[in-house]
Amino acid sequence: MTGVVTGLFRYPVKGLSPDPLERAEVQPDGALPFDRAWAIENGPSRFDPADPRPVPDISFLILMRDERLAALEAHFEEETERLVLLRAGRQVASGQLSASSGRQILEQFIAAFMGDRMRGRPKIVGGKEYFITEGGVRCVHIINLATLRDLERVMGRPIDPIRFRPNIIVDGLEPWSELSWIDREVSAGHVRLNVVERTARCAATNVDPKTGNRDMDIPAFLKREYGHEDFGVYATIASEGTLAVGDALTPP
Repeated sequence: MTGVVTGLFRYPVKGLSPDPLERAEVQPDGALPFDRAWAIENGPSRFDPADPRPVPDISFLILMRDERLAALEAHFEEETERLVLLRAGRQVASGQLSASSGRQILEQFIAAFMGDRMRGRPKIVGGKEYFITEGGVRCVHIINLATLRDLERVMGRPIDPIRFRPNIIVDGLEPWSELSWIDREVSAGHVRLNVVERTARCAATNVDPKTGNRDMDIPAFLKREYGHEDFGVYATIASEGTLAVGDALTPP
């Protein structure tokens, strides 16, 4: 059974809202361009731009701990590397992420917006050549809408797929079939992807990405009803090419 890519997303600033894409050029062993390129330190962290080894996610502002971030809508302008932040549809801050002056403007806003949730002065770190994740391996995250619909059926309520921070959303497959792809290759359009790991879910999925409310316990529900806490898979990129909404996704 062949599926279809129905959504393509990147997260230029870790913890902020996704940037939807229609297409993206990718390279082997890479990620989507500008995905997790920047992060906001919550006080000093061990992140070293000269030696960017992975550091714990809790070093940064993340939705799992800092649900207040859900009130912000982030827009990323790729050509200028400018980030625009909106709250309730109104622009509240804007700055060029690749310029120190632009980052300072954004940092000042974040400090005031987050208030007592900050452990120190916020600092935006990273750049377009970085991929700031706890695992450190450049990859894409794939979720299956048929699996989401099955989870919605069992939970008895709708679930926003953005809770799972996907890069690629696919439809038209059997529910839960993606969990059998580990150590196998799938193709999306003309791009080959090596599926390397099931995604063990954490408490970040309990936060509604639009309201910031902690209104579910998805990991516990998965464990209780399905016997595991996995939802989605990670895949490394094995060939260069263009990923696009509407591409056929062919499983193993």
